[in-house]
Order: sequence, then C-alpha cells, then structure tokens
Amino acid sequence: MNDALPLLPTTMVGAYPRPSWFTYQLDGRDVLEAFKSLHHEEAFRDAVRTVVGEQQEAGLDVCTDGQMWFDDYAMGIGAFFWYWFERVGGFGHEKLEHPARSRTEGKDAFTLDESGGVAVRGPIERGPVRLAELYGIAAGVAQRPIKACVGAGPLQLSTMAHFESGPVKNRFDLSAALADVFRAELENLVAAGCRHVQLEDLGAWVPNVTRADRDFEWVTSTVDRLFAGLDGGVERCWHFCLGNAWGSRAEGLTRGGYGNVLPRYFDVDVDAFVLDFACRDMADVGVLAELPADKGVHAGVIDVRNLEVEQPDQVAERIRSVLAVIDAERVTLTTDCGMKQLPRTVARAKLRSLAAGAAIVRGELTGER
Repeated sequence: MNDALPLLPTTMVGAYPRPSWFTYQLDGRDVLEAFKSLHHEEAFRDAVRTVVGEQQEAGLDVCTDGQMWFDDYAMGIGAFFWYWFERVGGFGHEKLEHPARSRTEGKDAFTLDESGGVAVRGPIERGPVRLAELYGIAAGVAQRPIKACVGAGPLQLSTMAHFESGPVKNRFDLSAALADVFRAELENLVAAGCRHVQLEDLGAWVPNVTRADRDFEWVTSTVDRLFAGLDGGVERCWHFCLGNAWGSRAEGLTRGGYGNVLPRYFDVDVDAFVLDFACRDMADVGVLAELPADKGVHAGVIDVRNLEVEQPDQVAERIRSVLAVIDAERVTLTTDCGMKQLPRTVARAKLRSLAAGAAIVRGELTGER
C-alpha cells in the first residue's frame, strides 16, 4: 500500500451508509462477543470491504471503515454517542432526556430529542471499545490508508450526562476521565499501524452556549489531554461540525459559525481542523487566513445534508474559494460530515464528485491532467 498522498488529498468524515443487506446490530455488545455468531462477523467484514471499496473506486486518497460498528440508532448518524456509553464503564444504558432539553427551542430541540441523555452511576473505566481491532479489519482490505474516526468525543459526551451517583460529579471531571479512555484507544490504534486519527467532538461549540470564557480553556485542555503523546508521523485531526441529526444543523449551538470559536482553538495541539463549509456555501472560509502555520485544514466541500449530487465543476469552485485564503499544501478535501443518513447511491456519487473536483483544481495547480 502506498501512503504517499497527492496535492489536495481527498477523504471523508467517518460514517458511510450501510449496505441494505447488512442488518446486524451490536445492541450494546462487545464486537468480539457479537462475532461469536459467524454470520454476524462474516456480514460485518463484507460490509467493511464493500464500503472501503466504494471509497477507493470513487477516488478517495484516505478512506474510513464507514463506521459499520454504529448501530441504526436515532439521529441518522446512528450510535455516535451510544457506542461509547454502552462500552465505557460508569454509564447507564437507557436513553434519558438530554440535560439541556428544557432550556432549548427550535431546531436544536429536535437534535437534543434525538440524542437524549445518559446517567453517570459509577467510576469511568475503559471497556471493550476495540478501535484497534476495528481498524485492523478495514486496513486488511484497503489499498489506501485508513483514517480512524473517533467520536463522539469526551467534551460532547460529558454535556449529555445526568450525575446520579459515583465519584464523578460534573462535566469537567467526566471529560477528563473520558479523555484518558480515548487516549488509551488512540495509543492502541497507532500501535496497530494507524497514521490518520480524527477526533469528532462538537464540544468546541459549548462556549457559544454557556458564554463562559473558562469553557474555551476546558475545551482546549481536554483535546490536548486526549492527544497527549500521540505524535511521530500520526496526523491528528479534530472535526467539529455544525450538527448533523438527519441532516439538521444545530443552528443555536453553532450561531456565529467558525469565526466565532475557531480562533480560540488555534493553540490546540492538533495538526488539522476538519470543518464543514459546503452546507453554508463556503461562508466561513475567511477564518482560515489566520490559521497558524503549524495547522492545516480538512475543508468540507461536499454538503452531506441534502440529496443533491454536486457536479465536479461546482466542487472545484468551492475548492478554489478555500485556496484563495490558504496554501494548497495545507489543505485536505473532505465531506462536511458523515454520510450514514444518505442513500448509498447518493453517497457514492458525491464521493466521485469530490475526487473529480479535486482533480480539476490539482490539474490547474500542477499543469497535469
């Protein structure tokens, strides 16, 4: 496998539509427990092989496993939260009301109803998350690098908690404990050969709601704690999207867009930010002009919140708007967010347009077609 990436490499954010024939659900179980059923394991491996193959055929340079380990839960993006709550010790497994639901109106209320809340009842302890094993399944069938998409992250998970019993009493202590769990999973991923890690955590937006300046420091210190010691040739990315519950944007949470929060995170110890631009007609790209020299961007140029299949020329124009403010050498091109909620036919076509649009602009920059 050749890991050398071209100028303007292409990738996607984690979740891909399940093949219609892959109907098995983990239902809270350890994946290795579920795999005691030979039919479940066989179908899972076939599903991963299929979705990795479709990304490669579309022309992506860095692929994902499509998060076939996300059950078909609410929100469209599936078990984004519950995969963690069900496998990390200390959480209840029943879906409660989101702690902030009574204070939320409009589109964000629907998002909170879909996500729900969780009880914290004991010490937070690492459980059978198995990210390294899941990575190994995808890497074993891939001809291109596999990116591990890890989320929801500690910040976002901690905002969903009802603290009922046990030693953890607030979101600050909970996020710190979860960051340690996540870091252990990332260390195993790197040991398994993974060289592209993407944290998916919308907690970056929390200060937008609390209006507490200390929360910017809380966000920064939590992400730094999670990635601590993870370097040496590993690309560390942080994706905080605009919300994606069945394609709905969390407009209250993300009011003001990236310009409102991103500059406060320029010192976070990551290599790249993964940002949604296409769904807002590239409105926020100007914030990239101030991006520190040691940071890159994975720029979202495919809108996953509608069924329109963008044409390559349309994607190329979006890419040019990014390159107007940041050098191409610092840019990776991606979907805005995960595509689990889309019809698979649409997802395939969107990825082909992503790769084709990138090829147009790459040709303009290099003189090669």
